[in-house]
Amino acid sequence: MTSTVVYDENLRTVCTHVKSQTRIETDAPPDNQGKGDRFSPTDLVATGLATCMLTIMGIKARDMEVDLKGVEVDVEKIMESNPRRIGGINLTFHFPDNFKATSKEKVILERAALTCPVYYSIHPDIKVNVNFNLGNEQLSKEAI
Repeated sequence: MTSTVVYDENLRTVCTHVKSQTRIETDAPPDNQGKGDRFSPTDLVATGLATCMLTIMGIKARDMEVDLKGVEVDVEKIMESNPRRIGGINLTFHFPDNFKATSKEKVILERAALTCPVYYSIHPDIKVNVNFNLGNEQLSKEAI
């Protein structure tokens, strides 16, 4: 078993990772009758994509002895209605000024990001845009 999810109250859930016992709480967003004081379930989907991509990049970076420390990803989730669903996810990767990698290593890292399991699990109706902001270089990938 991966996790347990318990309904608390007022549209809040408490999720517990079985192995580590770490917890995440979710709230319904304000535009869907919630408080929005925590990640919403759809926020977790979009954020999960970013964390998965960074993790896969981290594996490749470690193999190439490239330091990814400090890389940040801005996550923008776009909601649609009828039915209410995620319509798009925009991810912008920001690499720190001290990031050092060859052009080849950068391409390898970008390609690795696009192989993460969450990326392949996103429904094809969800438009995913990924931008890699590498200082003076910016690469854009319209993913799905």
